[in-house]
Amino acid sequence: MAYIKVPKAWEIPENQVTTESDYIDRRKFIKNLGLGSAGALLFSSTNACAQGSALEKQLEPFRSQTLDAKKNENFTVERQITDEIVAATYNNYYEFTTSKSTVWKRVEKFKTRPWEIEVSGLVEKPMTLDIDDLIKQMPIEERIYRFRCVEAWAMVVPWIGFPMKALLERVQPKAEAKYVRMLTFLDPEMAPQQNDFRLPWPYYEGLTLAEAMNDLTLLTVGIYGHVLPPQHGAPIRLIVPWKYGFKSIKSVVSIELTDKKPRTFWNTLAPREYDFEANVNPNVPHPRWSQASERMIGTGKRLPTLIYNGYGEAVAHLYK
Repeated sequence: MAYIKVPKAWEIPENQVTTESDYIDRRKFIKNLGLGSAGALLFSSTNACAQGSALEKQLEPFRSQTLDAKKNENFTVERQITDEIVAATYNNYYEFTTSKSTVWKRVEKFKTRPWEIEVSGLVEKPMTLDIDDLIKQMPIEERIYRFRCVEAWAMVVPWIGFPMKALLERVQPKAEAKYVRMLTFLDPEMAPQQNDFRLPWPYYEGLTLAEAMNDLTLLTVGIYGHVLPPQHGAPIRLIVPWKYGFKSIKSVVSIELTDKKPRTFWNTLAPREYDFEANVNPNVPHPRWSQASERMIGTGKRLPTLIYNGYGEAVAHLYK
């Protein structure tokens, strides 16, 4: 009997493949914090090729630290994964620079060991965990997710991590806990952009407890089979694939459960442009651009945006 595969709602046809690099950029960092409009910058694949050898050298120590993670076939897409070099040279990480194409050049001083994560607030068992001990204790697996930025570009990435709910269940949330507040590191010597006093560093984000406990929500420690390089948010970052990318906070040092909705970094800076929920929705435009379609990094092909980034069957119930 022939095997017929029924694709899940988030799986993408093979003809929508991302391959080589073709970059677009956001706007100038909220018009140099003037909160005005700005155009996108287009980076050619030639630029990526020129940087390829230097980036290969930068990635070597991270590629050597492989992670034994079984691929979870329940979380995949039927298409080619974004090339690792492309993904490593196109990153938003404002702690280091406002230029996507040069983040990987600016993270040389970033030290991800030793690293601890504090889990506190409305929990029965608060704890502080060493990152390597945490990795050994959690159910690590690989999941291939679509990644959609609020800037209307997208990738497909093989993340390695564990469900956030596995950690939250361990600390035992109290009945009154309703939200999860997350905080990243603060070290202006390693991350020079944190010297910009106009910004409310360190970066902070939040989810509802129900969102944090959803099966899709991943605390990520690896990518492309190995540990995270710094530009991807090493040593541990959040991935919530149905939300715009700025919700997926990088380099987490604190997770706090609370009964009050936490403030978030971008919502504090520009509340009209970045809301707390930040779910991918083609029907709700950004104030300065449409969200009806997205550009695939690699091909530059423009594709229709899917509600909840195509993960609606797993998360739509959270918003009824």
